[in-house]
Amino acid sequence: MMEYWKRSISELHALLAEGTLSARALTEYFLERIGRLDTQYGAYITVCTEEALAAADRADGMLKAGKGTLLTGIPLAVKDNISTEGIRTTCASKMLADYVPPYDATVIRLLKEQGAVLLGKTNMDEFAMGGASQTSYFGGVKNPWDPTRVPGGSSGGSAAAVAAGLCVAALGSDTGGSIRQPSAFCGVTGIKPTYGAVSRYGLIAFASSLDQIGVLAKSAADCETVLAAIALPDENDGSMLPQALQLPGEARPLSGMTVGVPAEFMGEGTAQEVKDAVEDGLSAFTHMGARVKPVSLPGLRFAVSAYYLISSAEASSNLARYDGVKFGYRSRKGDTYDELIKNTRSEGFGTEVKRRILLGNYALCSGFYDAYYGRASRIRDQLKAEYAGLFTHCDLLITPTAPTAAYTIGAQEDDPVRMYLADVCTVTANLAGLPALNTICGYTAQGLPVGMSLVGRPGDDGLLLNCAKAFEAVFPRREALA
Repeated sequence: MMEYWKRSISELHALLAEGTLSARALTEYFLERIGRLDTQYGAYITVCTEEALAAADRADGMLKAGKGTLLTGIPLAVKDNISTEGIRTTCASKMLADYVPPYDATVIRLLKEQGAVLLGKTNMDEFAMGGASQTSYFGGVKNPWDPTRVPGGSSGGSAAAVAAGLCVAALGSDTGGSIRQPSAFCGVTGIKPTYGAVSRYGLIAFASSLDQIGVLAKSAADCETVLAAIALPDENDGSMLPQALQLPGEARPLSGMTVGVPAEFMGEGTAQEVKDAVEDGLSAFTHMGARVKPVSLPGLRFAVSAYYLISSAEASSNLARYDGVKFGYRSRKGDTYDELIKNTRSEGFGTEVKRRILLGNYALCSGFYDAYYGRASRIRDQLKAEYAGLFTHCDLLITPTAPTAAYTIGAQEDDPVRMYLADVCTVTANLAGLPALNTICGYTAQGLPVGMSLVGRPGDDGLLLNCAKAFEAVFPRREALA
């Protein structure tokens, strides 16, 4: 049987358009792989077999009528914090284990209009809070490169599904690196778009000023295809940019481009194998004509603290709606309203979610607001200014995506401080609202993938994708499943 899971979106589209492959056959192929392989990885929470086959039949109708697009009939997966009408959306939490949304998120509506096929909802850290996809109520996700290791988080299910060939591409969400870090750990490409480029309508909120829906796929070209379909204006989201992203972006040669490398990302705490791989990636940019120069981002030393204060404060507000009254899990214990809420939240939320709610409530207390949340907001402004200064003389920045390659399951989950510090390479892009993309630049001695991040000005998503496509054309990437 042909290995369709290794094919790009454009290659699959060509087969579908010429009629040598049907959308139904392609969907059945991926559903069979999920049924056979996903017990090893736990990438999916819900597999939508009947809905996927019905969507495939509709896609075949579109193709026969000459109304197909690049995504018509392409099997995709969606992170389980993005609302899907009639299909449960759990956020990997007991609190929403049986929740079935009455509407589609805007990104889902747009993909359906393109004729894409939704295979299922992918596993994740509970309410997107975690860096390893191990806090899920439904069990943790395993890395297809080595099932004893984490896939990264919180979009670990989407990253693992792409890496294991259980979908062609997937949607994820990124609040502080939750697309880029798992795409690095799982050896795929992932992009967090500019804040406001993709509608958050229907995304179950973690931290509203940081959350952004993005794409994970085997290549930057596939990421661009999916992103172009979902990065459209939406009146339901007041934080949207006034104009849609220009995708595909203008093809600019790397020759003459200036790439900045902030020294702070390559210092103590970043594994030597990661540094070496990123340096190799930078050498490739140099060979393609780019000028690489060292720069500085002094605010990085405050970034993780600022991120966790801001994100936890917003999470404590967003998660206040889960009280056991309106929807979601309800405790059977408690004789009063206060007891009902206390017991519902105690039983319905996991440890990491409770930790962040407590931190957020503390940061927002009247006696501590300015000392913590206020100062974190000022650091955010400082980082935005520092990035703006760098982009006056750099076209893009390159950093490691994570300080290490994928680590062993259980190595950090019991040490939240260590887990939080691992986000140092990714959180600044969210705090500043910048587009950022992970691509693979090397492999460790153990054969694990290493990612590097490309960061650009707001709206420069197309530039990052073009640079990543140029790099991926010369970098020999491996598959997780040889």
